[in-house]
Amino acid sequence: MKPFYLLAASGLALTAAACGSKPPPVRAALECPATQGELTRTSAAADGKACTYVTSGGAEVTLQLVSAPGGADAALAAIETNLLANRQAKPVAEAPKSADAAKGAEAKAPDAKAEAPATTDAEKAALDAAEDTKGVSINVKIDGDDKKVQTDADGTTRVNLPGIHITANDRDDTANVRVGPITVDANDGAATIRMRRDVRLRGEALSRDRRGLRATFIYTGKDLPDGYRFVGYEAGGPKAGPITVAVVKSKIDGEDNGDIYPDVKKLVRRNGGV
Repeated sequence: MKPFYLLAASGLALTAAACGSKPPPVRAALECPATQGELTRTSAAADGKACTYVTSGGAEVTLQLVSAPGGADAALAAIETNLLANRQAKPVAEAPKSADAAKGAEAKAPDAKAEAPATTDAEKAALDAAEDTKGVSINVKIDGDDKKVQTDADGTTRVNLPGIHITANDRDDTANVRVGPITVDANDGAATIRMRRDVRLRGEALSRDRRGLRATFIYTGKDLPDGYRFVGYEAGGPKAGPITVAVVKSKIDGEDNGDIYPDVKKLVRRNGGV
């Protein structure tokens, strides 16, 4: 009977730990190391609420402690709106004045479909997203099963699988991919990636409640102001705030910025307690 009592006592101890777990103390100031991998610190605010980093390639990272009186999601939505503000409007082509003019313009204009890689089927829709500090690629490939893939008359391909949803249109070269908590929208040379998930805070591994969040936002395109080609953020912390947010900006194409994200995530997790 003794082993039974020991087992029962262990179970009660685990239950007590789970029920008695307390959230980590609210962070009042950031820890901003002089370097973090490819990142080099360039400044730090006296109140400890912000610090800035750069990379050898010129990417800019601003680490900040953000209060969330209206909730973490509202605070992140405001940051996203600010990052996408002042984008350049796309030029609107003038309509031809006559049928002859239209034919002439058609003969002179290059074929847009020939210039841009067309999305011909769902097999070409793929998502590469960094899931942790090492970076994990998630590749979506569909086998063409008629029960899973549907192609409409207008050229739209739809894929619906458990946890995977893809919509691709070869008329305007757009695609929408959702894999679990990650969504990707691609349109006319621009791409938007979002990821959000509820997580447990550090020290609450046994808690039933997930009081923290992790979120990623990336936008890459040529319509950003001031010559930027890539903007985004990595965020983490308690939902009630304050949350740690690393805002990233770069004038290099988005594909070349993937190497700094593991270092950015380390800074966020170190300060966000997730």
